[in-house]
Amino acid sequence: MSAPLQLGSTLQSAAAASVERAAAYVAGRQAEAGHWCAELTADSTLEADFILFQLWLYPPAAGAWEPATRPLVERAVDSILKRQLEDGGFNIYPGGPSEVSASVKAYVALKLAGIPPEDPRMAALRGRILSLGGLQAANSYVKINLSLFDLYPRRYCPSIPPEMALMPFRFLYQMSSWTRAIAVSLSIVYAADPHRPVPQGFHLDEIWLPGVSPAFHQEDGWFSWRGAFLLGDRLLKRWERHGSRAIRRAALAKVRDWMIERLRHSDGLGAIYPPMMYSVMALDALGYAESDPLRAEALRQFNRLAVDDGQRFFFQPCFSPVWDTAIAAYALGMANEEPPRTPALSGGGLEDPLRRAADWLLAREIRRKGDWSVKRPRTEPSGWAFEYRNEFYPDIDDTAMVLLALSRAVAADSAAQTAAQKRGLEWLLAMQSRDGGWAAFDADNNWQFLRSVPFADHNAMLDPTCADITGRVLEALAAQDLSREHPAVRRGVRWLVRNQEADGSWYGRWGVAYIYGTCFALRGLAASGESDREAHILRAGEWLRSVQNADGGWGESCASYDNGAFTPAPSTPSQTAWAILGLIAGGDAASLSVRQGIEYLVETQRPDGSWAEELATGTGFPKVFYLKYHLYKDYFPLLALAAFGNTRPDSNG
Repeated sequence: MSAPLQLGSTLQSAAAASVERAAAYVAGRQAEAGHWCAELTADSTLEADFILFQLWLYPPAAGAWEPATRPLVERAVDSILKRQLEDGGFNIYPGGPSEVSASVKAYVALKLAGIPPEDPRMAALRGRILSLGGLQAANSYVKINLSLFDLYPRRYCPSIPPEMALMPFRFLYQMSSWTRAIAVSLSIVYAADPHRPVPQGFHLDEIWLPGVSPAFHQEDGWFSWRGAFLLGDRLLKRWERHGSRAIRRAALAKVRDWMIERLRHSDGLGAIYPPMMYSVMALDALGYAESDPLRAEALRQFNRLAVDDGQRFFFQPCFSPVWDTAIAAYALGMANEEPPRTPALSGGGLEDPLRRAADWLLAREIRRKGDWSVKRPRTEPSGWAFEYRNEFYPDIDDTAMVLLALSRAVAADSAAQTAAQKRGLEWLLAMQSRDGGWAAFDADNNWQFLRSVPFADHNAMLDPTCADITGRVLEALAAQDLSREHPAVRRGVRWLVRNQEADGSWYGRWGVAYIYGTCFALRGLAASGESDREAHILRAGEWLRSVQNADGGWGESCASYDNGAFTPAPSTPSQTAWAILGLIAGGDAASLSVRQGIEYLVETQRPDGSWAEELATGTGFPKVFYLKYHLYKDYFPLLALAAFGNTRPDSNG
């Protein structure tokens, strides 16, 4: 931690020194190839799922289970146990309470790995699970996974039939892209009805809550979308027994081809953990041999998600190189008064990190039509994905962020950069939804009734337009010289104004939570030329100042999603940076709140130029899955400090 500001030092000069240290730290994390890719971590459910996946891959012989990956299973056990809470359960974000699905997954994995139920840690965990409603209270994906091993009755699990690929109205593409990849691969496994073996004598009887039915809960009555889907699920289970085999074969062929085409153009299906795991299971269900190149590559890509450095073992949900590179490059670019070169960063014989980043990003523009093109068939392919290679799934947020980065960096081939930026801009404009906002992967992904589908309890069945992405896209459009008179800009601004919360904040879908949404809504509005005297801008600034912590920073808990309102938490560097960026965008660069926020960042910066952050500030699925981006704590403070320096609110600091 840096020393507190000394009497006589100016805040402006202290911030400038902090920028220099932070820029050097971020630049020093750049890979030789020109990109950044920090660790991306989540909760214990990934390691728990890994252990259950090993049971699929290595069935017990003669009743005993000894997987070929036993050393890794033991490492996963240690990783899980290190995160057990005092009450015996497991949470889904640091500092959060025990959560039933995470706790059930941990119990199954630990027992499967050989820890006996009598172990005090297991006894405490079992008690916590029962207090949370028992195995019956776990979410649908837990139950489906267990049903593959006859550990949960299949008849009480949601049906995920391959016939959904044959349904009209492009039904498959009305789901969010991540749900689509999960559902397609899982439908193949579901259709096989595998009944995989478990170790002799293995059961979960002790975590079933007595007197509670394992069946679906019907709370809304039969005359509701939930009731209709539950009735549909009953009919689907009858179809399983008595339906047309020819239709089933046609459906399986369609989902098989769909999955394989995407496997061949990505680093694993969807390049994210759940469908990557299910795709291996699906290939097994389809009869692919372990030695088949497609199956071997799918498993290899899944195993690449593991981090095992001798001290730690955990799984990442995916890789984040494009996202990290775009934000890091943009932050470095904003720290430069005369982009794209910064002598302090390019000295010592090193190539300019911004040019190298721009070259790397240009090489990853996607020129293939992906799932997005179902609704935008006449749009020229462009965009950038989140991961290294995921050609069917460029996303709007990454594409906007890349365009912002390229606005501050010059690649070696300026003509190629100009062409890519033009294509990316046109793609972003085409991906605007009818309501005026932007979502993550698709346009108009808004069939709200799909939230009532029985397997929709991962709370991410849809890909809705949201304030954080809409704001970032507006910022990117402005960086590409689109004025506030452009129809897409006007519609985006109207969407943001219309979707502001009553308290003045905006809901953030992909970051925690209202601070994140408010930051990027304000930045988008400012970039679009919205006056900072407008009532919605003033209300947002007042809200940000009202939730500042006493230490000068800002913090927000993942519990905000559960509570439907801002829930305070200890200050974090990333959330403090978002609040400062939002306030500056709203016309406030000199208030006491901003100055105290800058002081917080300066005083908590470590000598190497970085910051410490333990809490999760990224969002995967609200209420279900959260993320810790390990560079958020560094490049967002750099961006905030640079923004503060660039405003030059006064000459005396």
